[in-house]
Order: sequence, then structure tokens, then C-alpha cells
Amino acid sequence: MAETTNVIGDQEPRKQLHLRRVRLAVVEGPDKGPAKVYEADVVRIGSREGNDIHLTDDTVSRNHAEIVRTEQGILLRDLGSTNGTFVGPVRIKEVFLGDARRFKVGNTQIEFQPADEVIDIVASGATRFEGVVGRSVAMRELFSVLERVAKTELTVLVTGETGTGKELVSRAIHQRSNRRNGPFIVFDCGAVARNLVESELFGHEKGAFTGAVAARAGVFEQADGGTIFLDELGELPIELQPALLRVLEQREVRRVGDRKMRPVNVRVVAATNRDLKEQVSEGLFRQDLYYRLAVVEVHLPPLRARMEDLDLVIAHILGDTPFPHGVKGISTEVRRVFETWHWPGNLRELRNVLLRAIPFSDGSIITKDALPDALRAAPNEPVPEIDAHTEELDEPTGPGLSLPGADKSFKEAKDALLESFERYYLEDLLRRAGGNLSKAARLAGVDRKTIARMLKRHGIGDGEE
Repeated sequence: MAETTNVIGDQEPRKQLHLRRVRLAVVEGPDKGPAKVYEADVVRIGSREGNDIHLTDDTVSRNHAEIVRTEQGILLRDLGSTNGTFVGPVRIKEVFLGDARRFKVGNTQIEFQPADEVIDIVASGATRFEGVVGRSVAMRELFSVLERVAKTELTVLVTGETGTGKELVSRAIHQRSNRRNGPFIVFDCGAVARNLVESELFGHEKGAFTGAVAARAGVFEQADGGTIFLDELGELPIELQPALLRVLEQREVRRVGDRKMRPVNVRVVAATNRDLKEQVSEGLFRQDLYYRLAVVEVHLPPLRARMEDLDLVIAHILGDTPFPHGVKGISTEVRRVFETWHWPGNLRELRNVLLRAIPFSDGSIITKDALPDALRAAPNEPVPEIDAHTEELDEPTGPGLSLPGADKSFKEAKDALLESFERYYLEDLLRRAGGNLSKAARLAGVDRKTIARMLKRHGIGDGEE
């Protein structure tokens, strides 16, 4: 089967977007009517209200059949119906449909046609998409994709480093969709205790477990009629991934401790800063779930790769602060610092730096004196590349780090440098995590106790575990 998802990103931008769709029409039976295009990867057919194709034919079972897009092709599957599903004279359990063809459920004939659409991506003329701004080619190509995708029901996977604005993009998709008047519910897969994830996602009944003193709807039920944003998707425990896959395919949830299935009408937008393809190859993420979620995959470039957007982004942040101020911009010296800073926290870090600098600015322009210590110590020029044939080199330095002198032994110098790096890394990590140890541990890819021990060793924070 041809690749059905194209990634729009800063590394290897592709110029086409492949949208997965099917066209179905009832051509014989009481519900005969015009063809309709379906964007969901699972199309349910039956006499029960709530099916994608709801038939009044009394020879059709409540849940009769479904059309499922798989990695191998588009599959027609009978769901144990009374009168069967037929392709020609043959009663089938499941069969790949391939190109256009007809099939029969009860006394109803349905015509199937693949309707995938390949769209050439041309950079949008807009420099913003809702709350996301940028004039770089990468961002305007992203806007072009979002403009087309937002108004569909397609599932979207947003990838990118921490702080690149994945939640902003997800909210923008919701705001431009037909679900804009419905709820937008955020669920951070990495911020909930492992043993509570299932309950938070799908809900629970009273007495389902210790502490379940009342029945509670999960986030999928809360998002009914709207959009659910699954943040940090790569943190979802693999034992819960089949349950999420079932919800995406069946659009029904079952609360913990309940037998009843509850229908949900939800669009899913997911985000991760991890390489899910790599996690799939390592057995840490289900391939079928990745396929269901990455119907459209968009990648957000890091801030350091889109410096032409810097002025626009700064103006947007300064104009959208949670408090009044008179700051209008930044000095030329600050701009040079920003252009050479590595921005490990991306847009989130830039916003925090600007908000912190505003109260320390005397006039309408942020000067270098208002910046945090690490940025004030940063060089104003890019670090030059080292020529292997250069005989004399200046001592390399960086914000928070410096090479030990040559009077030390190799081991002593290495240990001192590692100690300096570790302290700088931890301070920067805590700042990016907003002082939250659990989040810091997730960002660093280590457990919480390890982070706590390292902080205690360096005397940073309280170091409590």
C-alpha cells in the first residue's frame, strides 16, 4: 500500500499532502442516495443510529459491517450480521476492496470508491494561523497544511521539540474546525500516575477501585462533540495503547468497572516530542496505533531553525501578555543575543525570558541588563567553526560552562567539565520544567529519583525525592 501520510517539517520538507478518504453511496435499497466522502479510518454500517451509514433496511443488522483502512489496504469486514455481507455472489467475513466495487448488506447495495487526495503544498500567504505566527517558508507551508486539514475530521499528529508550540497548533486546528463550538480537552499522557491513566482517559464507575467514591466521566466523554488533545503521546504506557486504539476505531468508551459501552464523537489531535517511528521499531509503541494517529503528521521546527520569524514572534508575545506594560520591542544587542542562543525550550523559553524581562525594563525597549544571567553571559556572535589546522585557539567558553585549565590532569579536567555541564544542564532543565521534578525527569529521560539525587548533590533546590 502506498504511503498515506506525509510529514511537513523543517528537516526534509515534502511538497505534497496525501489525505485518506473513501467515497460510499447506497445505490440500491430504501436508503438510496448520493455518494458521501468519509475521512475516518473506520466507517461503520448498520441499522443502529450512530453508525456512519445508518440504514433503515430491516434485513440489515444493528452493527452489520465496517470498512477499515489498514496498512495493507482497505478492508470490508462483516460484524457477525444475520443476513451476511456479500461481494458478488460470495458471502464474506472480510475482504480487501481494492478499487471501486459494490457489496451488499441485507437487501442494500453499496458502492465503494477510494477517494484519497494528493494535494501540492504551496506556502500560504498568511503569516499566522490563529495563535501561531511565522513568515518563514517552513511555517507558511505548515499553515497551508493546517488550513486544509483543520476543517476535516482527520486525526492529526503534531511533532516537535519541547516548547515549539504543539498545543497552540492543536488549539488552532480546533478553532478552525467545525467543532469550534464544542469542548477542547487537554490530556497530558505523561503527567498522570501510571495506574490512573485508564481512569482519566475513559472514566470509572463508583467503587471501581479504592478511592473511586463516585462515578466520573473520562476525558473522551468530556470532549464529546469537540476535540481531545493527547499531549506527550509517547509517554502513554504500552499496556493502555490497545484501549486507545479501540476508542479510535469504535468511537466508544467503557469506563473502568462498567460493562456499558458509551459512544463518543471526538476528534483526536495528538502531540509528541519523541520519534514514534523509532519507538515502534523498539517495541515501545504500537504500530497500528501510530498508523491510526498519524493520518496527517505535521512537524514544528525548533526556534533556532526559524530565526527569520523572531521579530514577528516577539511582537506577538509582547502583545499577548497576561499583564499591562509599555514594552514595545528589544534592543539590537538583545536581538544579537537571541539570534545566537540555542533556545533549548524554544517558544516557551522565549516567552518566559520576555515576560521576566518586562518588569526589569525601564523604557519601551528590553535591554541586555533585563535578561537572565545565562543570556547576559552568552556571546554576541555565533561560535566559529574550529579549523583542524589552526595552531592557536582561544579558550572556548559558553554560558555557564568553561574549559578547565591545562594545569589539571586529563581525568581532573574531564571530571571538572562534566561537573560544570551537569550543574548547568540541571539548572536549565528545572527552568524549562517550571520547577516540576516529574516534568524535569520526563524531559531528561530519567526517573524522578535520579533527578532528585542529582539536584541534591549540586545543592540546587531542595533536592527532595
